[in-house]
Amino acid sequence: MFGLSTRLSLAFVIVVISGALAGCGSRMINRAPVEDRGMGTSQPDLVAKDPTTLAVTPLPGFENAGKPGYYTVKPGDTLIRIGLDHGQAARDIARWSNVDNPNRIEVGQVLRVVPPVTASVSNGVVAKPVTAGTAMPLPTAPASAVASASSTPAVSVAPATDDDVDWIWPTNGTVLAGFDEVKNKGLDIGGVAGDSVVAAADGRVVYVGAGLRGYGNLIILKHNNTFLTAYAHNKTLLIKEDQAVRKGQKIAEMGSSDADRVKLHFEVRRQGKPVDPAKYLPAR
Repeated sequence: MFGLSTRLSLAFVIVVISGALAGCGSRMINRAPVEDRGMGTSQPDLVAKDPTTLAVTPLPGFENAGKPGYYTVKPGDTLIRIGLDHGQAARDIARWSNVDNPNRIEVGQVLRVVPPVTASVSNGVVAKPVTAGTAMPLPTAPASAVASASSTPAVSVAPATDDDVDWIWPTNGTVLAGFDEVKNKGLDIGGVAGDSVVAAADGRVVYVGAGLRGYGNLIILKHNNTFLTAYAHNKTLLIKEDQAVRKGQKIAEMGSSDADRVKLHFEVRRQGKPVDPAKYLPAR
């Protein structure tokens, strides 16, 4: 064992070392933090900046957000889908909304989905333009027209409504699946690849292509300001956009594009909302 003098010397050394370490710890605690003066390009900027110093460019149409007749783009939207859901041609929505590239729309962008009303003059009656969601002002007639009105009997003529559409079935075949607001937005009609698909009513072609997921080769016809029809999963498309078609005209051949079997998926949209085609088509 160590002698007394040795133990005292060892204890003295331990005390000295402990004091030195304590001094070092004290200096480390009181040391000023290290300041990184590098460019910091590899690290995210976690410092909040004064918002008044940031230049923010608002999305197109932001001033119309929430107004009737306008739609705010959501994730996953396309102009084709927006047009189908609002009963309009995608091309028209792009024009009304001043969209330069229809293939590029941004989440949060506000689009006009109803046609703008323009000023018109007819028989001396002036109508002022209005914006979507505002009440249509009554036109002001010239005094001469008012004076002659009392001596002219009024004739009431009931104009044809947009509901007066003469429908036919778009193809022959057995109905595989009926309309369901949640699961099936139209009718699925079976057949053989190459079977004729015809226009269900007179109209204008507003879309031809395969840009809408789940529909395959698709045709959309606009019949009036109320009704659109959609013809999906075609094998061959026989018409082009902006073409006028007649009821019964062959527009496509049945196929199985983006489908599990050969069939025609047929939709009727009333002001953009899917409705049961069986309520409009004639009984077989």
